[in-house]
Amino acid sequence: MSRETRLSRRDETLVELLVETGMTKNLARTLVFLSKRDETTSVEIEKATGLRQPEVSIAMQDLRRRRWVEKRDIKKEGKGRPVHAYRLSTSWSDILGQLDREEQAKIDRIESNRKRFKAYG
Repeated sequence: MSRETRLSRRDETLVELLVETGMTKNLARTLVFLSKRDETTSVEIEKATGLRQPEVSIAMQDLRRRRWVEKRDIKKEGKGRPVHAYRLSTSWSDILGQLDREEQAKIDRIESNRKRFKAYG
């Protein structure tokens, strides 16, 4: 497997940061890998991230629900199920911006709760 198809140390650090926001590790690994590719297949995601097919499918469902990823079917020659190709449908910077806003909302909610606690003290 070529170096660019694996997650680097920097990528793994980003995965850990995403996990700190409450994202599952499988979802974070999948998202970070997708951010590095124009388009990729589920098999490539499995190989690069070390995830199994069902784990990739679950991550993709979540990413598609968030409207961050789109799926394209690639017909195979002959019989068999089509291969799914995935790509980000939202820019990486927009995704990071959305996550940043979600983290800020958590901070604001915590600060609000702290002020309310003081009213009872």
